[in-house]
Amino acid sequence: MPTTPEILPAELPGNPGGLPVEAAALVRTYQRASKADATVRAYTSDARVFQGWCVRYGFRPLPATAEAVAAFIVAEAEGGRAASTLGRRLAAIRYAHKLAGQPDPTDDEGVRATMAGARRKLHVRPVNQKAAATVDVVQILLARAPDTLTGKRDRALLALGFAGAFRRSELVALDVADLVEDPEGLRVRIRRSKTDQEGRGLEKAIPHGRFVRPVALVRAWLDAAGITVGPVFRPISRSGNVRGPDKATGELPRLTDRAVADILKGYCRAAGLDAAAFGAHSLRAGFITTAAERGADLARIMEQSGHRDPATVLGYIRRANLFKGHAGSGFL
Repeated sequence: MPTTPEILPAELPGNPGGLPVEAAALVRTYQRASKADATVRAYTSDARVFQGWCVRYGFRPLPATAEAVAAFIVAEAEGGRAASTLGRRLAAIRYAHKLAGQPDPTDDEGVRATMAGARRKLHVRPVNQKAAATVDVVQILLARAPDTLTGKRDRALLALGFAGAFRRSELVALDVADLVEDPEGLRVRIRRSKTDQEGRGLEKAIPHGRFVRPVALVRAWLDAAGITVGPVFRPISRSGNVRGPDKATGELPRLTDRAVADILKGYCRAAGLDAAAFGAHSLRAGFITTAAERGADLARIMEQSGHRDPATVLGYIRRANLFKGHAGSGFL
């Protein structure tokens, strides 16, 4: 079988503009920087899934035909993929073709109709929503962390992730320079997020607190690990030491966003909770749910979570208050 081109190549094919090599390389760097790192990783993964499917069934992934993309959508939908996943797969295919200067196969009426049909069909399936790690759950998890360097890191990770309603990508991207001490707690700078692709930045306030105590736990971790610069959350070796710089690049390592879910699930298992019901998003959902249960204002919740669409947060609030003031509470 002939080899197929990489759908999201590290270097874009050709140089149609006739630019000097240095200028062309700089242009490619800016093109790749147009997307957040987490988005690029997701697109790369999705593009490889599409490429693998094309190779398996004899289609060309780049440039791809609209018929191939439509058939891929059907195959993914039948395989149980969520509508959001299908949308991201299409976005990855679209992005790869645009970067390569090829016609966009997703801009086709047949592809749009297939995607609409997939969304309608998938809409009737129950949503597998992860459980919210509310303040009660977080306190149980924190109590399970051992008094070791790893335990101190994990307590800081769970507490800060909850208190800031952080996305996991935002949490692992934090550097020490992003934490600014304040008499009332910490000011945490988010340099780039899912809803801030241009990197304008967002500042979140983390109070000292009395029950979760996120600021104290973050300080205890940084002091114990001797971390004064670079990534806040780092891998720890089997010998119990913070891993040093990469020997090849000299870069300081940081936890991956996947590690956030693994750490959370590990403590859920230790606490006797159903680990499968929780994910990295549970900390973020837990803060929003707890704030809603305690009557926090919608605007203030959105300010902390960084949501732009009130409808998303209102969904959390509705679930949190589902039994409050129930119409039948007085006679059922």
